[in-house]
Amino acid sequence: MSGDGPVLVAGGTGMLGGQVVAQLLARGKQVRALVRPGSDATRLEAAGATITRGDMMDLDSLIRAMDGADSVITTAAGYTRHSKGDTPQIDTIGNSNLVEAASRTRVRRFVLTSILTCDQTPDVPHFWHKKLTEDRLEELSVPFVALRPGAFLDQVTRFGGDPFTKGRLTWIGSPGIPLTLVLTSDLAGYLAAAPDAPGVDGQRIDIGWDRPVSMQEVAGIAGRLLGKRIRVRTIPAGPLRAVGTVLAPINPMAQDMGAMAAWFQSGRYVADTTRQREVFGAVPTAEDAIARFVAGLGHPIRHSAH
Repeated sequence: MSGDGPVLVAGGTGMLGGQVVAQLLARGKQVRALVRPGSDATRLEAAGATITRGDMMDLDSLIRAMDGADSVITTAAGYTRHSKGDTPQIDTIGNSNLVEAASRTRVRRFVLTSILTCDQTPDVPHFWHKKLTEDRLEELSVPFVALRPGAFLDQVTRFGGDPFTKGRLTWIGSPGIPLTLVLTSDLAGYLAAAPDAPGVDGQRIDIGWDRPVSMQEVAGIAGRLLGKRIRVRTIPAGPLRAVGTVLAPINPMAQDMGAMAAWFQSGRYVADTTRQREVFGAVPTAEDAIARFVAGLGHPIRHSAH
């Protein structure tokens, strides 16, 4: 199952979206990148994507952007506020507009970057908003597949720089509780493959590794690869959530992050990768993924992870 028209990518200027664009182009796909007016699209254009200007808060601009598109992949997220113009409304109103535009233009498939366990977490707003978007796609009968990745190891461990140069990972809460992790590059590959994957319409597919791992295990695997000790510095999750509640009136993101950290501590942030394996092939092992992450930061692999 595949289409001949272009794939519209929303969120292409972000870290994940940029890699999705690259993966699509490598597959020989025509890529149309949705970029806000005023945002720099030079890198995407140089890579070979066609740029269409629009805003997720403007439904008419989304309908124009989708005109003639075969499928849509969205990695857009407002809660992180990584770039100017990002707001939590992108995750609610913006996503609803994107789904409405897909319904009106009758795209063949809508690929949503969702979040693992989003349907279990009404207290974590940016998780729950993904669940509501999945529901909206179903409600409007838009053919869709939602990929639900775990936490991005290459993002959550890099606050403050390269953890392996420092010999220290920083983690919120107990470092001994396993959870599902992913690498951005792996998820980008799955998202790029999803428009043409057979038999996935209407499905929510967990994305992760061969098993959940704790941050202490990540440190141990990385330490064996590097031949040196990697420590884990922990920040208590309870006080963080309390501070987030206090700051909620002036900084809703603080409460959101605190609630997410508490959910990670529940032991329930765990993927069932059965469907991932069936659709996309072999699931990465934790050892392989961590080795690729370490090597990608420029560190020589000195020993086996086992």
